[in-house]
Amino acid sequence: MNITVTPEALAWFKREIELESGMGIRFLGKVYGSTQVHDGFSIGMSVDRPENPLVKKEIEGILFFAEKEDDWFFKGYDLTVDYNKELDEPKYIFTEI
Repeated sequence: MNITVTPEALAWFKREIELESGMGIRFLGKVYGSTQVHDGFSIGMSVDRPENPLVKKEIEGILFFAEKEDDWFFKGYDLTVDYNKELDEPKYIFTEI
């Protein structure tokens, strides 16, 4: 699994979320909703400290990561985090690997 964050999404995170030292943006699977590849599960995000990361990516001082416990949700996919201008929020795109 790889995480890609578009420049537009990165600008949104910088504008909307303040991070304390050692903290990052965690992506995780959650019950209810759907994604383009999951029915009954959606993607969530939280401000958290990595403990057992599956993948980590630092971009312009912001850490983005997923934990190994969420491998079931991301297995077989790369995640691109883009920006939805109409909703003013991140948009998630899964690409099969």
